[in-house]
Amino acid sequence: MASAVREVEHFIGGRAERGEAARSGDIFDPNRGEVQARVVLGQAADLERAVEIARAAQLGWAATNPQRRARVMFRFKELVERHMDELAHLLSSEHGKVIADSKGDIQRGLEVIEFCCGIPHVLKGEYTQGAGPGIDVYSMRQPLGIGAGITPFNFPAMIPMWMFGVAIAVGNAFILKPSERDPSVPVRLAELMTEAGLPDGVLQVVHGDKEMVDAILDHPAIGAVSFVGSSDIAHYVYRRGVAAGKRVQAMGGAKNHGVVMPDADLDQVVADLAGAAFGSAGERCMALPVVVPVGDKTADALRAKLIPAIEALRVGVSTDPDAHYGPVVNAAHKARVEGWIQTGVDEGAELVVDGRGFTLQGHEKGFFVGPTLFDRVTPTMRSYQEEIFGPVLQMVRAASFDEAVRLPSEHQYGNGVAIFTRNGHAAREFAARVNVGMVGVNVPIPVPVAYHSFGGWKRSAFGDTNQHGMEGVRFWTKTKTVTQRWPDGSVTGENAFVIPTMG
Repeated sequence: MASAVREVEHFIGGRAERGEAARSGDIFDPNRGEVQARVVLGQAADLERAVEIARAAQLGWAATNPQRRARVMFRFKELVERHMDELAHLLSSEHGKVIADSKGDIQRGLEVIEFCCGIPHVLKGEYTQGAGPGIDVYSMRQPLGIGAGITPFNFPAMIPMWMFGVAIAVGNAFILKPSERDPSVPVRLAELMTEAGLPDGVLQVVHGDKEMVDAILDHPAIGAVSFVGSSDIAHYVYRRGVAAGKRVQAMGGAKNHGVVMPDADLDQVVADLAGAAFGSAGERCMALPVVVPVGDKTADALRAKLIPAIEALRVGVSTDPDAHYGPVVNAAHKARVEGWIQTGVDEGAELVVDGRGFTLQGHEKGFFVGPTLFDRVTPTMRSYQEEIFGPVLQMVRAASFDEAVRLPSEHQYGNGVAIFTRNGHAAREFAARVNVGMVGVNVPIPVPVAYHSFGGWKRSAFGDTNQHGMEGVRFWTKTKTVTQRWPDGSVTGENAFVIPTMG
């Protein structure tokens, strides 16, 4: 008799709950191409229940002093570290990234939790004594109430922690809608937050597809929404959420460039590109899928070194400790990536290494795509203009430094960019001029540390506030300013009808 398929339920009010779900979605094992579990797809009624519980829980949580809230964050960090192996294997089993990469996913999320452990300090307001005769002015940061996060499949641990860590630390309740493709780790994180001492209802997880997303965007009790995903959906989330009166940050797609100057250390560049372009099967918004060598001499030398390095990459199952990367998330995404490779061929780009048709013995049904390299890609090609989100590296040759600056600056996406050089002046000039939100200098994946903020420009981000750091604190709080005077008995009614000044 076949064993029952595991079902992933909502996490509402501190416990698993199936809710009103009449539908479910398949969760695949990308290594084998088989369904391993199903996730309930919730309805508006499930969200309504979560909101009502959050509304009640948030009042007491907001009244909890920041130091006690920070202690919950400390305990949560310890619990996640204790369960690191369990979480990494669970993450890899649903996403497909190798175990070491899954641990990195979790660790980068924990770095934001570490920032949240210092929340008492960053919540301190400003104070001015004697702003006017006997008048003092001070400000305070207060929580919004209920926030929500809609997160993508590619970082099922890091991005939820980026969102709920700061939102909860400043005193909000939070409702998380993770990707239905790999939802188990977000639920497990919520369970660990409860174990760390977070009151029931402060962090809840609801599952669903567009129906649940729209319910979140339309619900009047949810004051702010954070989103990470493709640009078209990010724009939709931003417009609909703002129209409903919410504060919205919506992070979209990317097409990050790596500019290689003639003086760069090419061996280091190749090592960096191998990880940045092909790590996690290219399913990162901060991947480096476009390399821009300056001058044909640089391009030819780089290509000669890239080919053997790419051919030496080991594609394997998630649990293979020697694998550089594993499968993509599902069959539809594999078909999409291979479709973009064919588009590049049809457009006239030179296919140097073809990753299509890759199979792994014993895992022939797995969603594997081999590493792919294109040369002589041009800015007019659709395969260059759009995000492929797979293990595909495109080489766009630039004749000059100015052209190398112009390529990422004029692209529709402006998430991240890197320059590889030994020349400090060139690096400084590039960082100042390039029209991109995050810049790496000899750093291929320039994701900022947790106490700075993460955010791109152009169609890579909609909204005015970035993820985590002080930008995150500002997004999840509202500022209240108090002007106070303590009368000494000498106040008269003179000038009572004139607007007060501090002169």
